[in-house]
Amino acid sequence: MQRWRGLEDIPQDWGRGVVTIGSYDGVHRGHQLIIGRAVERARELGVPSVVVTFDPHPSEVVRPGSHPPLLAPHHRRAELMAHLGVDAVLILPFTSEFSKLSAADFVVKVLVDKLHAKLVVEGPNFRFGHKAAGNVEVLAELGRTYDYEVEVIDLRVRGEAGGGEPFSSTLTRRLVTEGDIEGAAEILGRPHRVEGVVVRGAQRGRELGYPTANVETLPHTAIPADGVYAGWLTADGERMPAAISVGTNPQFDGTERTVEAYAIDRVGLDLYGLHVAVDFLAYVRGMAKFDSIEDLLEAIGNDVKRSTELIEAYEAGRD
Repeated sequence: MQRWRGLEDIPQDWGRGVVTIGSYDGVHRGHQLIIGRAVERARELGVPSVVVTFDPHPSEVVRPGSHPPLLAPHHRRAELMAHLGVDAVLILPFTSEFSKLSAADFVVKVLVDKLHAKLVVEGPNFRFGHKAAGNVEVLAELGRTYDYEVEVIDLRVRGEAGGGEPFSSTLTRRLVTEGDIEGAAEILGRPHRVEGVVVRGAQRGRELGYPTANVETLPHTAIPADGVYAGWLTADGERMPAAISVGTNPQFDGTERTVEAYAIDRVGLDLYGLHVAVDFLAYVRGMAKFDSIEDLLEAIGNDVKRSTELIEAYEAGRD
């Protein structure tokens, strides 16, 4: 899959294709419907499929300070899109100047002059152009002028998550923030993931016999509510069952919120400086301060046991 950052990265000889545009944070199951349909139509037409997305999130430029917590960084979204069969991803730097493009200018500058769109696939609530003045009707009307078609896909997927609300990135972020990891996974179609570089912490876990990877998460990451979770730690391509702690470490009067993962029963791991991924499978318990170190150790032992059970049950169910 090709990855382009900015219009200037698009090959000059790029031919016609099928395009879909959106933030697509998380590439959740609703997004997968639209992207999957774009890929399907591209194959039917014998042309490539392109996903256009933005960096930073448009809301940060339009309303500074309002950047939402992100469900997936751009490289992760690209990986997920590649699995769906997308041929190219275009990340457009979303600047103040870019935000002022009218709907018509956006179509000409991006869809017509650079991507030579033959078909544009979108959800019914798609908005674009200055002050979000463009919608799917405007997109289709401009298509009649600039020789591309528009197909609108209903992405209103529903399930048990959020009490039956339509699946969305906003709902997913809320569930992650609340610690409802299972609900978030239903929408995403996979466990929620947090990424970052392993840095040196206070090393108390090592002293207690449970060395953890202290993950310095990427900016604007959607981090689950404080607590202990079962999941996996992936480093150097190896996925390891893990017990994960999110919080300020109240046992030692901590103030900085951290994500720490203990790779269960792994000895001698040296992960400092590595970029790792932490996948959250299930909530185990809330964060607590114990009366003694002995009580803390007993709780950690129970966390590891419970995490192991949850992971083994999940993996057995997938066999």
